[in-house]
Amino acid sequence: MTPFFVLIKAQLGRAYDVANALADAEIASEIYSTAGDFDLLVKFYVDRDQDIGHFVNEQVHAVDGILDTKTIITFKAF
Repeated sequence: MTPFFVLIKAQLGRAYDVANALADAEIASEIYSTAGDFDLLVKFYVDRDQDIGHFVNEQVHAVDGILDTKTIITFKAF
């Protein structure tokens, strides 16, 4: 499995709605609220042969209330 993170900026007042929708969809490994430019930090896993871009576009961006995202691809855990 390949881990990656997505920073999510929600529409004003919708961060909890977005977090709950991601949790209900059972596609995220971990969901954290954050302070700063983004509202949520979400950890996902995909199969090694699965395209991360397609996953984000089809699974994450489909969640109502998301205004913007930034995907962070990881390489190795220490």
